[in-house]
Amino acid sequence: MTERFNEAAAQWDSGDMRQNIAHSTFETIASRIALLPHMDILDFGAGTGLLSFKIALQVKSVVGIDLSEKMLEQIEAKNSDTVSVTPICQDIMNEPLDQKFHGIVSSMAMHHVKDTATLFETFHKHLKRDGFVAIADLEAEDGSFHSHGNEGVYHFGFERDALRQTIEKCGFISVRFHEAYTVVREDKSYPIFVVTAIKV
Repeated sequence: MTERFNEAAAQWDSGDMRQNIAHSTFETIASRIALLPHMDILDFGAGTGLLSFKIALQVKSVVGIDLSEKMLEQIEAKNSDTVSVTPICQDIMNEPLDQKFHGIVSSMAMHHVKDTATLFETFHKHLKRDGFVAIADLEAEDGSFHSHGNEGVYHFGFERDALRQTIEKCGFISVRFHEAYTVVREDKSYPIFVVTAIKV
């Protein structure tokens, strides 16, 4: 899976779909959560930083975590004196960071993680008290969303009730789902949600 993302990194931002998803995800997060100038934020599965840089304009710092070095090189290339994101290539589920964050955001990465419960346990460990998560991903679908095939795809979207229970069991409260965007291809629609929750 990482090899495919490395190969795709240079062209990842081309086309409208990923740009539109990132923009809508940011707008949804910003309308539900106060992004404040003192905040340190982690973007999980940051890719080329399509979401990271939008968040970075609002907060103190953003760390973009990803397993693809080539994706993170794209972040490095976009950094400027005006806005920057710290890229880190690390599997935080097996090798946690030594930093805690006010919030964790993510766009379209969760379905690439096999164990969703362990993922949210990892998020919990990386958050300060009362920290938030705001995670965008697909509603349950039939497996046709990824036109390149489903290698490295462990979930064909998510059922909201099941995901809510998983998140709550990992120590979060105020789990809320928000409609963010819909990808439309031919005669099929793929709704994308943002789920928000607070660490207790």
